[in-house]
Parts: sequence; structure tokens; C-alpha cells
Amino acid sequence: MIRIKAGLVGAIVVAVGLKMSLLAAGSVPFNADEAVVALMARHILQGERPVFFYGQAYMGSLDAYLVAVGFWLMGEKVWVIRVVQVILYLATLLSTAWLGKAAFRSWKVGVIAAWLLAIPTVNLTLYTTASLGGYGEMLLMGNLILLVALRIAKNIEAEEQNKCLWIWLAFGFLIGLGGWVFGMTLVYSVPACLFLVWRGMGSRTSSTIAKRRSTRQIDQEMGMPRNLTLAIVGAVFGMAPWWIYAQNSGLVELLRELGGGAIAGVEGLSWPWQVAQHGFNLLVFGSSVLFGLRPPWEVRWLAWPLSPFILAFWLGVVFVAISAFLRSLINRQKVQNAKGLILLMGVVITLAAGFLLTPFGADPSGRYFLPVGVIMALFAAQAVLQWRERWRRWSYGLVGLVLVFNLWGTAQTALNNPPGLTTQFDAQTWIDHRYDEELIEFLRLQGEKRGYSNYWVSYPLAFQSGEDLIFVPRLPYHQDFRYTARDNRYEPYDRLVDQAERVAYITTHHPELDKRLRTGFTTLGVAWEEATIGDYQIFYGLSRKVRPEELNMGG
Repeated sequence: MIRIKAGLVGAIVVAVGLKMSLLAAGSVPFNADEAVVALMARHILQGERPVFFYGQAYMGSLDAYLVAVGFWLMGEKVWVIRVVQVILYLATLLSTAWLGKAAFRSWKVGVIAAWLLAIPTVNLTLYTTASLGGYGEMLLMGNLILLVALRIAKNIEAEEQNKCLWIWLAFGFLIGLGGWVFGMTLVYSVPACLFLVWRGMGSRTSSTIAKRRSTRQIDQEMGMPRNLTLAIVGAVFGMAPWWIYAQNSGLVELLRELGGGAIAGVEGLSWPWQVAQHGFNLLVFGSSVLFGLRPPWEVRWLAWPLSPFILAFWLGVVFVAISAFLRSLINRQKVQNAKGLILLMGVVITLAAGFLLTPFGADPSGRYFLPVGVIMALFAAQAVLQWRERWRRWSYGLVGLVLVFNLWGTAQTALNNPPGLTTQFDAQTWIDHRYDEELIEFLRLQGEKRGYSNYWVSYPLAFQSGEDLIFVPRLPYHQDFRYTARDNRYEPYDRLVDQAERVAYITTHHPELDKRLRTGFTTLGVAWEEATIGDYQIFYGLSRKVRPEELNMGG
């Protein structure tokens, strides 16, 4: 047990060291989604109580509340947001180790998986360092849901499901809370519920075959409705913010958001072709980012001298996991730890089905594969221990090879800054935020505190200036001039800009938009000045206030 503890402590130290190194080097830019979380946290401290992430009703505001606690304790700084994410990830790492013990009855599986998560793929590193509003919480809650499901299944098999009634309440609460925090926790909740139904039916079938049922068995069966009621009550309480919001805003819209309605139809394909495209995204783009072969924001091979060996390793892990899973379905008595394997594989299957069949499959960047990244660490740990029977301690060298590869890939992306480790997979949105302070100083010096920009500028600028500089996202950033009103997330900012007597415009990486602004100002007889600071093009000193509606910025 001492070695187990030492292994876990070592993994935690290495994980913290990697995160702190990336943050100290400024390799993770402050993105707009993260800025929205930061602004929500600030507003929470000012008395607001948002239920969902500003502008989208499928991701709850728990992350903002956690960041608000961090701001209250340590001040309103960007690094505080990252500290919250690091704490969440450490909890995920430890719960993964615990999950390895629960699913495979081996602390060795848990420790090896923890090390694979200590220096993870670029995809996992990115989305557990920068906040997008709920991914860190989703991974942690997912692990907890699986752990509780395994505990309940163990109680069912021991005919002790009525012994710890609180665990049914906890199971429901985690599912409900996860449903509010991020609907993606369904990839854990659905297989966990099906798993317990399967285990409950299996236990009852065994009792029926035995024909003679003990008083204890009958008592356990009679108590099942009560246990399910407790789980439902827990789910209702856990999802209370969701229900309250639904009562005020309508259930249909919430369900539409949960199902990816915000991005439905963006591909412009019929449903069969969408499924085919999603399948391609899953097999080609999904697998390459999942194995760490490329960063999620572009197709660029990382640490290429090691890539073939890493690909072979992960394909071997997949083969071992699928083979064991199929054997478990045929005869679980002959497969060690079959039940835990089936539950974990259920998460992978559920996620794959959701990716294929819903609009979310249009996004192959990598963030939707995060749950599989954690599960794959467990599968890899189990495979390494299985290979150890043949190759002895040499199998541990494979773990070392994966860690070296992941570290190499992370360093490679961190040094390529900008963009660094960015959550933006459209190159047009890669902004060099090292010029933000200079931009803020310039705008204040010129007295330009209100105006218009795009989504990727507006919210980082608002937070970093202490909401002194408010530029609402009313400008397009796509080169084809596409724009969605969903970019404009916070209505009070609109009122501030509408009430302003003067405005400025800020663009990034959009020469054609700059031309249209100049043409529009000239046509309206408006004088202006221009300045360039890093990636920012500033139109300021306008002789009169000009609203975007007065300019020709259509596609």
C-alpha cells in the first residue's frame, strides 16, 4: 500500500508541475469562453445568480460559482480560474485511480491510469487547464457516477442494497447535478443506469433459478421501489436549477439546447450523410486527437518520430479492451472484472452513439472525446498489466514511452505560441493576447471605452479591464461574414454601448471587414483614425457615433 500511495503522490506532483509550467510560460491563452466564465464569477460576487453559461442553456453555471469562490479568496485574476481547473483535474485524477480499483479490483490499474493522466495528451491537458464552463466538472462527476454505480452493483450482488440507502440518493443527485452542469454527463449516466438495471435483473434471475428465496432476498426485492424513489428524488434535487429555469423559460428550448439545437443544420447535409460525416470525424479526427497524435485545433502531427509506436500501443489497447468486452458479453464468468469492463465500455459506446447521431458530431476538435480519454487510461493500465505476464517489467516501459510522447507533444504545442494551447480550432480566431494590456492602455488613453468588436475580443477585454472597456460582439469574425446573434451573450453590455456618446471598432484578422468599415465610414461622411496593436485593428476617434446597422457588413 505504501507503493500505491507513493505512486499516487508522484502522479499528483507531476500533474501539478506540468500545469504550473504551462501557466507560468503563458502557453494557454485567455479565451473568450473562459472570459465569460470569469465575468459570470464576478457578477456572482456582485449578487447575480446565473443558472446557465451566458448565451447557452445546455451548460450550467457551477464552474462560474467555483471560480467565484476562487475570486473571493484570491482576487479576480486569470490565474485563479486556472487554479480552479487544476484542483478539479487533480480530483479527477484521484477518482480515476479509485475507479481503477473499483472496476478492475487493482490499485495498480488505478495508479498506472493516474500516471497516464498526470502527463496526458494535448487534448486532455488543454481542456483541463483552460475553462470552457464545465468540462472539468463533467469528468469528475462522471467518475463519481461510475464509482457509485459500481458500489450499488456490489451491494445488489451481496443482497445488501437496502443497507446503504444514502448511496441511492447520492447516485440520483450526481446524475441530476451532472445533467444541469453539462448535459454531456449523460454519457456516464445512461450506461450507469442500464448497468444497474442489468445487475438487478441478473440478481433476481439467479434467485429465481434457485427457486427457494430467503427472507433476506424477498426483503431486498421489496425494498427496490424505495431505492429507486430515493434515486429519483436525488436526481430532482440535483437538477433543481434546471427545473427552475425550465419553469420560467420553457422546457422545449432547454431540450433543444441539450440536443445540440444551437448547431443543428450547420453542415447542410441530409441526416444519413451527417451520420456518415460524423463517423469519418470519429474514426479519423477523433482517434488521432484521442491518442495524442495531433492537437485538437489543427491537423499537425506531434512528436512524429514516436507517433508510429504510440499508434501501435493504443491500437493494442483497443484490441485488448474490445476482445475482453466481447468475451464478457458471451460469458462474463470467464473474464476477470467483466462487470467493471462492461460499465466502462458502456461509456465509450454511449459517447460514440451520441457523436454519430446528434449535431455535436460536426465538431471533431477533441473536447467531446474527453470522457473516452480517461476511460482509455484505465484500459491502457489494464492492458499493460496483462502484457506484463508475458513481457514482465518491460511492459512498464510502454507507459514511460507514452508519457515521453505526451510531454514532447505538449512542449511542441506550448512553444508554438501563438496560438499555444488554444481552444480555438479556427485559425481566424487565434489572437495573440500578449498585446491585451497594450490595447487596454491605448483605449483608455484615447477615451474609447465603448464600442463594437467580435466574440473573441469583447469578453477577454471586458474582464481584463475590470469591465471598464465594453465592446459588444456585433462584428463577424468569419471571412465569409457569417454572424450569429448568440455571440452577444450579455444584454446589460448592449445597454451600456447604446447609451454611449462615442464608440470605437476593433477587428482581428479580417482585412475585408476593415475595408467595409472604411468604405462605410467614408460613405457616411464620418472621419476616423486607425491604429494597429498586435493582431488588433482599432478604428477610433469617430467624428460621430456609428452603429453597425449603418454599415454594409453583410455576406
